[in-house]
Amino acid sequence: MSNNYETLYILRPDLGEEVVQQQVERYRTLITEHSATDIQVKVWGKKRLAYPIKKLNDGVYVQMNYQASGKQVAPMERAMRLSDEVIRYLTLKLDRVVAPPADLSPLTEIPPSPITEAVVEDDGISAED
Repeated sequence: MSNNYETLYILRPDLGEEVVQQQVERYRTLITEHSATDIQVKVWGKKRLAYPIKKLNDGVYVQMNYQASGKQVAPMERAMRLSDEVIRYLTLKLDRVVAPPADLSPLTEIPPSPITEAVVEDDGISAED
């Protein structure tokens, strides 16, 4: 049975654009060879990491969505684990595919509600008592 998966992996930031594209193509080819279908790859580019990984503060993020069985995902994860270029990866099994919204118009602005002043009554007790 085929499931939907999302793999997000982070490449070293010192790799050139050509090497990044080679790595993206390498993992796309690897997952294709293992009969994965509906492969979508998005390179997010260089981003700051939330915390240092292997003494690196930045990384090149790549997201890959595809349909495969669990056995087909394992060889790609093994290749990522052994690669010096990949500093971190995470594969998630998605319950369903989330389609992007058809209308990408800006959000409707909600007018601010009128500010009302709160009246505090003095009950005769002071904080110093």
